[in-house]
Amino acid sequence: MIVAGEPSGDQLAAELVAALRRASGNRSIRFIGAGGEKMAAAGVELLVDLTRHSVIGIPSFREVRRFQALRDSLVALARSETPDVFIGVDFFGFNGSLARHIRDAASQGPFRNWKPKLVQYVSPQVWASRPGRAQRIASTHDLLLSILPFEKEWYAKRTPALRVEFVGHPLVDRHQPAAVNPSPVSSPSTKSPELLLLPGSRMGEIVRHVPVMVESARRLHASYGVHCRMVLPSESLASVVRPMLGTEAPILVQLGGLSQALLESTAALACTGTVTLECAWFGVPTVTLYKTNWLTYTIGKRIVTVPYLSMPNLLAGGAVMPEFVQDTATPEALSAALVPFLTDPAARSRAKEQLAQVRNQLGTPGASHRAAAAILSLLPAIANR
Repeated sequence: MIVAGEPSGDQLAAELVAALRRASGNRSIRFIGAGGEKMAAAGVELLVDLTRHSVIGIPSFREVRRFQALRDSLVALARSETPDVFIGVDFFGFNGSLARHIRDAASQGPFRNWKPKLVQYVSPQVWASRPGRAQRIASTHDLLLSILPFEKEWYAKRTPALRVEFVGHPLVDRHQPAAVNPSPVSSPSTKSPELLLLPGSRMGEIVRHVPVMVESARRLHASYGVHCRMVLPSESLASVVRPMLGTEAPILVQLGGLSQALLESTAALACTGTVTLECAWFGVPTVTLYKTNWLTYTIGKRIVTVPYLSMPNLLAGGAVMPEFVQDTATPEALSAALVPFLTDPAARSRAKEQLAQVRNQLGTPGASHRAAAAILSLLPAIANR
């Protein structure tokens, strides 16, 4: 049973399913759970497309009730099908609760002979806030698969009984090592700097990030003739974005094709999410932003203990990507921070050198293969049959 709740998790889960099939010699393994289109295409029998329900920040009461109902439906599916292993892919706020409920269900009534192994693929950011969650993971899960290099040591110091394996970052497999942005000053067709806008993949991110991105793009277009492209993962998000764009700064909206867009961009303006690591991988100088609702931000200020939200900055130990959060994420500040990356070759070169150091920390190819091998080591009956 495998569950993912966001587009990035859907892709990661689909890659893991393929790796599990290969690692088991293409023996008959049945996959059930919840996720999105990529998981369905990989052959997972989905109870629900959970990627349609992802939220950012603190969920409303109605959203909480909806997630509880989805969780209960998945627990019922697990009780009915008694899978050998449950794999939560990222989305830990939901998957952590689901894992605990599955473990409880397996210990009750006629299910006492059902002992599923519980796996979390991608650690929640317990090292950034609420470190006590690590103890809860250790009490529930049999295996934690990490994609960041410092996490295994972090857990070893706090929860030594929890098995943690660093498998490397999946983007290393998705992109060829040679495919690094050569720092184009301009597009051959436009002779102008190219700015890539990456507002996020969730509706809350779109609503809060797109207006400030559009105004930043307008300023840069007016002053420096910058051409702008926004990459989105789905038509449903694009249909929301298009009415927000206006006409003063023509912005091309593109569905998918992020890798090629990164290769062709001079710089990027991105939300502080997984995509910042892709910007780092392709060597694209990037300015980051994050805006959320007032309550989430107020609570976050009190519980987040790391100095940065962008993962490249955390890995580098410094602001290799200028970062603007909440009220500081203004069009004036964002456009000013982008100007050196768009107009100064020396500034771009310095940024690329710093991003190369981040890239070198992401591990070697084979993340999904290593993750599959670790999971199958919990299930020798499947691995050897």
